Amino acid sequence: MKEKFKPLFEAYTFNNGTTVKNRLAIAPLTHWSADSDGHATSAELAYLKARAHGFGLFISAAMAVSREGIAFTGQPAAYRDVDEDSMAKRAAVMKREGALAIAQLQHGGAAALTTLNGGVAFAPSLLDDQKIDTLGTKLKVKTEALTEEGIQKVIHDFAYATELAIRAGFDGIELHGANGYLLQQFFSAKTNRRTDDWGGTLEKRMRLPLAVTDAVMEVRKRMNRPDFIIGYRLTPEEPGENGLTMDDTLTLIDALADKGVQYIHMSLHGFYNKARRGAGAGVPRLQLAKERLEGRGMALIGVGGLRTPDMALEAYNSHMADFVAIGLGVLVNPNFVTLIETGKENKARKIPNIFRDAAYHQLPEPMWNQMMTFVPKGALRFATIVGKLLGWK
Repeated sequence: MKEKFKPLFEAYTFNNGTTVKNRLAIAPLTHWSADSDGHATSAELAYLKARAHGFGLFISAAMAVSREGIAFTGQPAAYRDVDEDSMAKRAAVMKREGALAIAQLQHGGAAALTTLNGGVAFAPSLLDDQKIDTLGTKLKVKTEALTEEGIQKVIHDFAYATELAIRAGFDGIELHGANGYLLQQFFSAKTNRRTDDWGGTLEKRMRLPLAVTDAVMEVRKRMNRPDFIIGYRLTPEEPGENGLTMDDTLTLIDALADKGVQYIHMSLHGFYNKARRGAGAGVPRLQLAKERLEGRGMALIGVGGLRTPDMALEAYNSHMADFVAIGLGVLVNPNFVTLIETGKENKARKIPNIFRDAAYHQLPEPMWNQMMTFVPKGALRFATIVGKLLGWK
């Protein structure tokens, strides 16, 4: 390993005393590859196994905390006793080479798939024809507003999924409060139009995310697992007049820090993306969050476009995050850390090999098919012809 990369391999101790071996995390990547019951398949486990080497944190694909919350086909399930075995298999593979395994827990809310969840998408408010921003897609949905009973069930579901994660051997959970899913829907005035105790003011819109946080922390206490990590992923801003601002997000970060969670994971398309409005407009969002957390004992994970080891190093050296999470970089380079360890970081691919049978991929077929939908058909045909002529593998 070249000397310059050694800072990425310094250990970090969270505020609950749990130590992670380095500053590299695998970002939660949707794989669409669980079976129809949300249980692990051999292809999914092979995909996880191929990417386990060398990382400090391995954050899972989003796991549904209830049937009502299922947000995509092939989503892992974490809401029934029978889900524990598959969760344990995933955790074991993720931990096989020393990474801490983190189960990301999610409820789709208005973005849930009605074809899989019983026919109704639950949301903070009636959102007929509202466009929901999730994973870059505009979804037109018809929703049903959650009742008080329904809200309490959501809180219970996140708590029970946390219990399952502890029983299954995970080292922590990450509450998915980003990408337009239910926790973000309650936090945002764009989607939360309630006038009761769960909406209206910023403090009331934060109530569900904080109630869920309290509930999962209570599970950790009840199960006597102070070492268990609790993180929170958030989207820092939204477009539109009523969309989230950095002022809103920094207020939520303050509240989560007061509760003593272990980390914030900021969901960004680009690591260096700047605030559009509100606090610190024109300043990198991660920098604003890092400054807000200074001296408060909580870690910050940054992500966004870090495709190569050199890009990861540059991001870490910016001092805007305690960890750098790798998404596309590890998707196309299962040997991401090995490349660093062997001094071959310049061999890292920036784009996927377009051949399905390339040995290095080890991608489940549903994940491969989804990835190829983002490649223009003309470009794919051209690349296939050129690749065959050049002997790409």
